[in-house]
Amino acid sequence: MAPRILLARHGQTEWSLLGRHTGRTDIPLLEEGRRGAKLLGERLHRAPWSGLEGVEIRTSPLLRASETCALAGFGERAPTWDPLMEWDYGAYEGLTPAEIQELRPGWLLWSDGAPDGETLADVSARADEVVEWARSADRDVLVFAHGHILRSIGARWLGEHISFGARIRLDPTSLSVLGWAYGKPAIERWNDTGHQEG
Repeated sequence: MAPRILLARHGQTEWSLLGRHTGRTDIPLLEEGRRGAKLLGERLHRAPWSGLEGVEIRTSPLLRASETCALAGFGERAPTWDPLMEWDYGAYEGLTPAEIQELRPGWLLWSDGAPDGETLADVSARADEVVEWARSADRDVLVFAHGHILRSIGARWLGEHISFGARIRLDPTSLSVLGWAYGKPAIERWNDTGHQEG
């Protein structure tokens, strides 16, 4: 079976709730985020996932992702890995899209990158590293990370420019699966938050 990559976005934080760009600022989960992480873990420990035995797991070293991973029950299996860190937003760290538009009308992360932060090429290279690792052996992988880097990984898995990530949003504590269809990279599941809906 061709390897797949399962993507778990971290749980809700104060900044994600407010829509603030949260790159390298290391903030904890809200109680809602902790609850969502536990629900995601319960889901992944039931059939058909059944604890994901044999699946290789990695997490971003940032607290909101590593805490989600631990609360989901995979902390002991998941080394931290820097390529899974969120986009470095540089001068726009902590700002909302509306605040950024006041500074730079028409700005879009997916086409303009972040001043004093990472360019699209920087993030694309990290996403490619994750995709290459995921496809490197006959086993599935699971990663715990952040919205924009996971959307970038999704784009690059499909062979698209990372700007495609603008069109595939991700909610906190969502589960996505990238796999194959007719021998081509495909989206099997995207932005699935069913575990939070009871």
